[in-house]
Amino acid sequence: MDLRSRLGLVCGLVLVLQAGAAGSAAAQDAAPAGVTPAAIEKGDSIFHKTGLCYACHGTNAQGAVGPNLTDAEWIHGDGSYDMIVATVTAGVPKEKAKAGVPMPPKGGSSISDEDVKAVSAYVYSLSHK
Repeated sequence: MDLRSRLGLVCGLVLVLQAGAAGSAAAQDAAPAGVTPAAIEKGDSIFHKTGLCYACHGTNAQGAVGPNLTDAEWIHGDGSYDMIVATVTAGVPKEKAKAGVPMPPKGGSSISDEDVKAVSAYVYSLSHK
C-alpha cells in the first residue's frame, strides 16, 4: 500500500470515528422516553396545582422548604428521570430531607402513578436543559 492510500485510509477512519462520537453525544443528550413535550406540559400543571409540589419547592421550583429542582445538584440521587419518579413515588424521610422536613409519598397529594411520571418529566426538564 502506497503512502497516498494509507493517508486516505487514515482520513476515512478519522471521519468515521468523529461521526460516531457525534452520534454518541447526541444519544446522551436525548431525553428519556417518558420525557415528552406533552408529559412536561401535563407535569407543569400538576406541579403547580393538584400535585402540591409548589408548596415546598416554590412556584419557580427553585426551592423553599424543599430543594431547588432547577439546577444540576441532586441531593437524593443522580437526577435521572427514573430516580425522580422513584423519589416522588416513595417520598423522602425526615432523616434525609433538606432542613429535616420530610416529603411524603407523592408529596402528600393523591396524584396517580401516571401523574407522578408527568411531574417527573417536568422536573427532569427543568434541570436538563
